[in-house]
Amino acid sequence: MDTPLSTIAVVGLGTMGSGIAEVLVRAGREVIGIDVSEAAARRAVACLEAATARSVARERITEEERRDILARFRTFSDLRAAADADLVIEVVPESYELKQQVFRELDAVVRPDAILATGTNALSVTRLAADSARPERVLGLHFFNPAPAMKLVEIVSSVLTAPQAVAAVTDLAHQLGKEPVAVGDRPGFVADGLLFGYLNQAAAMYESRYASREDIDAAMRLGCGLPMGPLALLDLIGVDTARTVLEAMYAESGDRLHAPAPILRQLSDAGLTGRKAGRGFYTYEEPGSGVVVRDALTPSETAATGEVREVRSVGVAGSGTMASGIAEVFAKAGYAVVLAARSLEKAETAKGRIAKSLARSVEKGRLTAEAADAALARVTPAGSLDAFADVDLAVEAVAEDLEVKRQLFATLDKVCKPGAVLATTTSSLPVVACARATSRPQDVIGMHFFNPAPAMKLVEIVRTVLTADDVHATVREVTAKIRKHPVDCGDRAGFIVNALLFPYLNNAIKMVENHYASLDDIDAAMRLGGGYPMGPFELLDVVGLDVSLAIERVLHREFRDPGLAPAPLLEHLVAAGCLGRKTGRGFREYARR
Repeated sequence: MDTPLSTIAVVGLGTMGSGIAEVLVRAGREVIGIDVSEAAARRAVACLEAATARSVARERITEEERRDILARFRTFSDLRAAADADLVIEVVPESYELKQQVFRELDAVVRPDAILATGTNALSVTRLAADSARPERVLGLHFFNPAPAMKLVEIVSSVLTAPQAVAAVTDLAHQLGKEPVAVGDRPGFVADGLLFGYLNQAAAMYESRYASREDIDAAMRLGCGLPMGPLALLDLIGVDTARTVLEAMYAESGDRLHAPAPILRQLSDAGLTGRKAGRGFYTYEEPGSGVVVRDALTPSETAATGEVREVRSVGVAGSGTMASGIAEVFAKAGYAVVLAARSLEKAETAKGRIAKSLARSVEKGRLTAEAADAALARVTPAGSLDAFADVDLAVEAVAEDLEVKRQLFATLDKVCKPGAVLATTTSSLPVVACARATSRPQDVIGMHFFNPAPAMKLVEIVRTVLTADDVHATVREVTAKIRKHPVDCGDRAGFIVNALLFPYLNNAIKMVENHYASLDDIDAAMRLGGGYPMGPFELLDVVGLDVSLAIERVLHREFRDPGLAPAPLLEHLVAAGCLGRKTGRGFREYARR
């Protein structure tokens, strides 16, 4: 197996196979493309011609280099064309029967020292290897779509795989400019193992009519910095493909979080498999298009918001980072803001934090000095909630403690004028419990800002069963005026973002507990393979392990799902005082400043 892997066959020339072939020929490999469909082979050649023409136009390669690249790619319809290949990568549809047939035919064709790789992300590499004549040369080589752009490659070993085969394809991945991550054989591997559980929960959330598809997708894009929302991503991947992956994951784990949401079966059985069909969770311009068009479920852009209450002044209760950030947002939008804390000194300190934030915005050219001065002048610090007597909207941003919040709302009920809207920024506690602490629960609503409030565009608007229509309409209008994106959701634990984010983080911890992959490999897999701005362990250490544990416990208590039980490793770290960056140690250690 000490082969340079210079001639490589790619079996299956769909989107993924064509992408892998492009990566290989651009890196100087001779590539044999094989597909039973001559049309698929022609499309693969056309895709490579178009991609290399764009590269010439952008002056990334010369016309001569383009001719060389195209000459290195040859297509065939018979597997016998792989006879001289050093490596064969199969990327045929996710079916054991089909893949086993391909491997059996390759056994009779390829050289004894050739390596056979499967591109599966859902099926057992071990099972495919066991059916091969030479199981030691079989492994998984999982590229991510689009292969030319995505850096991650998961290299999957079975208990039968020879180390030399792993070393050879790892070297190849590096030479292709990819980041290889070594993983064991389990459905979904690392990236998809974490990604598809999250996608499944998003599908179930939509199916339960908890939130609209647009709001779920916007929440995860704007609240987590993801490149796509989960339902749009399911349409891109293929609803049928996602169902197949989840079925394989559930068969192994037995975890209800991996049991495919019924809507995935319903859409698949109806042929509504996503972009490739022209319709899935969304409707597209045509099959294969990524352009979403309006359908019966698209929210009306001209729908009236209903009666709203006038909001000219805002009270913000709290003195921490979130409270000062929210006060800054309202002040920059032109509202008169009363910033109340437990003492005037704390309130003035919070205003000082706003002044520094505004100054940084001026330095970066995001705000004029005049606008910053005007915004700061609109903020009035106060040492008591009595200062909220005339505000039209009161927003609390105090500690995430239900009893503390209840007491605060009881005080707001006495202090604030009739008709004032009372909002909580809680991320995990029941909004209705705050509402019931008042004599006017119809005026209470959730406004969940994300940290840092001046930068993050999302606000989850949480309506209880008691919230008045005009209060909901008022808060949506105000959210738009402060240039944030409102998403509607009901009053249940985690709302949209945390209910989808924290089970994903918890599952990443379980991977480490089970010694399946390292912190670094998991973080790299999700950044490079999932497009996440941070890996799960980077994010956990930033958020704080104590905060994360508290949210996990709330989700587990609310939904009673064993799969949501906090990972023991998380509980142990919190008990040891390892809370993340703020203590200098969490999942990783940090230099103390």
